[in-house]
Amino acid sequence: MEHYKRYHSQLIPYQSTRSIVIEGPVPPEQLAHYQMHSDLDAFRRPKEQFEALIEIAELPEGRIILAKLDNEIIGYVTFHYADEMERWSEGNMKDLVELGAIEVADDYRGLGLGKRMIQLAFEDGQLENVITFTTEYYWHWDLEKSGLNVWDYRQMMEKLMKSVDMVWFATDDPEICSHPANCLMVRIGKDVPLSSVEQFDRVRFRQRFMY
Repeated sequence: MEHYKRYHSQLIPYQSTRSIVIEGPVPPEQLAHYQMHSDLDAFRRPKEQFEALIEIAELPEGRIILAKLDNEIIGYVTFHYADEMERWSEGNMKDLVELGAIEVADDYRGLGLGKRMIQLAFEDGQLENVITFTTEYYWHWDLEKSGLNVWDYRQMMEKLMKSVDMVWFATDDPEICSHPANCLMVRIGKDVPLSSVEQFDRVRFRQRFMY
């Protein structure tokens, strides 16, 4: 299967004389010249997360979309296959890609960078031949810094995903079903065959009676 990676970038005016760059998919050799903002620590230490981004960028299906100021990464979005320990890898689907981590440094929140990064990832029909999914778990959300309650945060994340036509899908996955704020969001590319959609349905539901 071919994973289309077509680099795009855009400038966002910032302060009086500077610009934030939204770009991607960023190849690993280019990514290696950047540095990570110290606030990007939601998933692991910034240095370790930076190394993880490079590893993802090296994957055939992996893609990293960045927001950067000068050579400092201030936000990122990752796309990759699901972890082999997760349910979503069980179908061994080559056209099922996870929108994984989304993170923006504290000082740059509220600028719409998350939405811009995600929309850039879907430009030029790059993901029309795959099913893109994301799993939203409330325990990953930064409720404290955002000042939002769990339901407002859920609404914010749904709105973000809907900006690229991802919609809520039902599932019997125990982790998602463990709290009503958790959800599965999915976008089926226009070039995805029906056989893949049916296979994904089998992954979503282990208990067939739930159809």
